[in-house]
Amino acid sequence: MSLKTFLIGQPIDSVKEKRERLNKITGLAVFSSDAISSVAYATEEMLIPLAMLGLMAVHFSIQISAAIIALIVIVALSYTQTIRAYPNGGGSYIVARENLGEKTGLVAAAALMIDYVLTVIVSISAGVAAITSAFPSLSLHTVLLCLLSLLIIIVVNLRGLRESGAIFSGPVYVFIGSLLLLVAVGAYKFHGGMVKPQNVFVAGALDAVPTFIILRAFASGCTALTGIEAVANGVKAFQAPESRNAAITVTWMAAILGVLFIGISYDAYVYGILPKDGETVVSQLASAVFGIGPIYYVIQFATFFILVLAANTAFADFPRLSSILAADSFFPRQLASLGDKLVFSNGIILLGVFSAVLLVVFEGDTHLMIPLYTIGVFIAFTLSQAGMVVHWFKKREKWWIFSMTMNGVGAIATFLVFLVVSYSKFVLGAWIALAAVPAIIFFMHKIHTHYKSISEQLAPRELSSASEYAHHSVIIPIGGVNKAVINSIRYAKAISNDVTAIYVCLDTSKATITKELWDKFGMKVPLLVLDSPYRSIIEPVVDYIEEVRKDYKNGVITVILPELVPSRWWEHLLHNQTALLLKGILLFKKGVVSTSVPYQFE
Repeated sequence: MSLKTFLIGQPIDSVKEKRERLNKITGLAVFSSDAISSVAYATEEMLIPLAMLGLMAVHFSIQISAAIIALIVIVALSYTQTIRAYPNGGGSYIVARENLGEKTGLVAAAALMIDYVLTVIVSISAGVAAITSAFPSLSLHTVLLCLLSLLIIIVVNLRGLRESGAIFSGPVYVFIGSLLLLVAVGAYKFHGGMVKPQNVFVAGALDAVPTFIILRAFASGCTALTGIEAVANGVKAFQAPESRNAAITVTWMAAILGVLFIGISYDAYVYGILPKDGETVVSQLASAVFGIGPIYYVIQFATFFILVLAANTAFADFPRLSSILAADSFFPRQLASLGDKLVFSNGIILLGVFSAVLLVVFEGDTHLMIPLYTIGVFIAFTLSQAGMVVHWFKKREKWWIFSMTMNGVGAIATFLVFLVVSYSKFVLGAWIALAAVPAIIFFMHKIHTHYKSISEQLAPRELSSASEYAHHSVIIPIGGVNKAVINSIRYAKAISNDVTAIYVCLDTSKATITKELWDKFGMKVPLLVLDSPYRSIIEPVVDYIEEVRKDYKNGVITVILPELVPSRWWEHLLHNQTALLLKGILLFKKGVVSTSVPYQFE
């Protein structure tokens, strides 16, 4: 408990839940870090396919960036409509489930789950790439740095929503400020003739670029949109008025995201910067504008921190979505419970485990993971916006035609982007994300079927006298005669008149001694000695229990297990765990109850 308190702090009283909510400033840091941080790698990912055709193809990056900005505006406006309609939280799962049906809702949920996990691993790996760009010698420890960063994120999130928001706000706003400075100074120096960038690209120098390359560049650049839905998922995390504060936060986020993305894309273009191994585009741009100095390192460390902290958006939303799915019996019910710090601790830990595994599998390489990215988010975008179209049509509230039109345009736009992303990235790894969606849905259906079956079987029905147990047999497996066994005999005689002790004979000389001691201390309880020619203790005991069950088919058997409880934890390792193994086996025996009678040592 002392270690837990040291790491995550003192528990928070449930009545203080509203005090843990976020204002707009902190909310922007918590829920927008994913979207805003994506500008650190979105331009680079967009440039990679264009650069394959040579320098002159890169001038298309400006037109592609403009198209992505338009998409950001459409999606952001669509989500402000969603927040207005769902002031208690309008995540894609809820909107799709209520308006398009349960199955469609599960598709949205599965897509979001994939997106949240990929958000964590892409953000952390991209953040570590910013550091290894500045300090190349650290590249040998990329996976270790990724896992350490992930561990820090997990611990901070377990400390509570408000505390994690306070910790993350500083790095987020330093990043925004430093990149705004980079974009502004970069453009000013170029147009003022203060720098002479190499390989400046000339518009129109290449008359035609294969459509597939354009689509692939657009799809890669659409990673800038990941995370826009986060605020709509977490409306209830904001202070009152929740929906108004959430809508304002979405607007701020979209404006900052749009300015930074187009600014970095433009500066990278005019400075002639191309992606290269070992150094990010932002690092190259910062060194070109400011040189290798204090401002450069501030930008690199700010980029590292926001990219690592961008994973926090997923840690804010994944546990919340998991809790909703758990409440609907589609996820394990442990995920629905709030932890000591009024956050969904089990969901945070689960996301951390999934992310750690994938970081190791992909060796912390951002470019390997990017093709899997954005598939899930655009599925969720499309289903959410389509669900909102149905919502406005059914409700027909004030301005419903305008709202329905906005969401309809959003649904069409995001669906077209989904098709483009799926087509252009399919062979690069997008097929994995597409295949994972039905696999997760199958997993959720199996859980739901289990809970439904359990609920039906546990439902109380009319009880009759025939349903009472006709007989109660008590069996005490012993390994000798001692105080712990005698203590168990006392308990057995208190609950039944039919008590039998059984001893498995592995050594005839020890069996003789045990019989003699039993005659003296056994309190007139019969002792049955079972032979075990193959030296197994468990099998003869289980066989005897089965024989008793046949004799009393309408009865119940209680197996009492004398257990020694040492005073120190490590002393448990010095004793065999036969009782624990037997309890595990008996758990699946119908009509059999196992009870431990502990004997505590001083």
